[in-house]
Amino acid sequence: MPANDLARAVAAGDPGALPADALAAWVTAQRWFSSKLREVHEFRVLDLVPLRSADPVVAIAIAEARFGSGRHEVYQVPIAVRPRGSGWADGIIATDGDDIAYDALVDDAAHAVLAAQLAAATTIERPAGRVSFHWDEAVAPPSSRPVTRTMGAEQSNTSVVLDELFALKVFRRIQPGTNPELEMLRFLATHGFENIAALAGWYDYSGELMDATLGIVQRYVGGARDGWDLALDALVAEDRSFLHRLGELGSVTGRMHAVLASAPDDPAFAPEEPTVETLALLLATIDEQIERTFDELPDLPELAPIAGRGEEIRDHLQSLSHIGVRGRLIRMHGDYHLGQTVRGVDDWVILDFEGEPARPLVERRRKRSPLRDVAGMLRSFSYAAAGAVALRGARVPEDWVAEARGRFLDGYMATVDASILPTGEAATNKLLAIFELERAMYELSYELNNRPDWVPIPVACIGRLLDQAQASA
Repeated sequence: MPANDLARAVAAGDPGALPADALAAWVTAQRWFSSKLREVHEFRVLDLVPLRSADPVVAIAIAEARFGSGRHEVYQVPIAVRPRGSGWADGIIATDGDDIAYDALVDDAAHAVLAAQLAAATTIERPAGRVSFHWDEAVAPPSSRPVTRTMGAEQSNTSVVLDELFALKVFRRIQPGTNPELEMLRFLATHGFENIAALAGWYDYSGELMDATLGIVQRYVGGARDGWDLALDALVAEDRSFLHRLGELGSVTGRMHAVLASAPDDPAFAPEEPTVETLALLLATIDEQIERTFDELPDLPELAPIAGRGEEIRDHLQSLSHIGVRGRLIRMHGDYHLGQTVRGVDDWVILDFEGEPARPLVERRRKRSPLRDVAGMLRSFSYAAAGAVALRGARVPEDWVAEARGRFLDGYMATVDASILPTGEAATNKLLAIFELERAMYELSYELNNRPDWVPIPVACIGRLLDQAQASA
């Protein structure tokens, strides 16, 4: 491409402006690209939405990766372009002529462009659709030249702090429909649940291509620390007062579930009666997961406590099935653990309501028992104890996990709407054990493939559940 033509083509919104091979190579190498084990058969830019025409040029690329059997994924890639002589060297995607194209989310100037579009609530029309930016009129927007910084190294999205007042989350993989995080934040705010980072704005794409949420802006919780780090710090310092805070977290979680079950006239959030088929499908899914995992179980000493016990685990699952189908199915967090919480000066704040990003959006919006969230948090306590030993060299008291579980559950049960749980403590404990087993089987597969040193954590959970089953037999 001749000198400066790349910048002009991006500024004009030409979907063919970016070298497809270079963009594909860059996108598929990112942590947030979710199909690294699949071969990409085709990669193309479906739309290129210009936001700024110079210094630097900024645009939003909507790109599609196609795999075999007709499968495909769509990604949002904010692009910036500067002259080669600018000295820019970060996040480079391609060089062409006298221009460098790079990831806009590593550039403060590009952050300011996105912030300005949000503050002005602009709409950008495209031949196949439009990008619309929305801002809450009751909230003062960020400054015209915000001080910005990216937050951490996220797996599936990219977040930018604006003026230490707002957090902009850019969804990298996008799917048709309203992102559950936007939907959940709106609902919780309008129904009086205050333990969230308030929604300030969002932007979306709509048109022939798809209708999808591209990003959200929330109030930034300054000075807060996430629950995972707080737990590890407390274990290192042998500070048992943190257990009291876990009781408070249980109370917050119970209130959240009660609010999520409080709108019988809203089809998206109205609690639903579970059916016999609901429980049967859950059990069949977990049973299949157990069978698949144990068929592929390697011969490792860390697996000795559960080796050869696949059928016993499946039998235990079936023994838990006689719990009836009372309680309610509600919208829930969907990926709940200590890392999805922060604690400010006074109270806990719950974050990241989008659910598990790797799952289809329709599945993330599905109503389930609130105990699935509870099980995720209980499993997080076991991980915190193991993490404190492995990462910080802490000496964790033998009773810490049990007490953490007890404090959290006490707080939860004291505040949740009891009508959304199975009737009676025994039925509730059985359904909770089913969800813990589901989570532990997922953890076992994940750790075997990614962190073999952490395999003993889910193994201990599965072993504990089997020991409990034998003791109650």
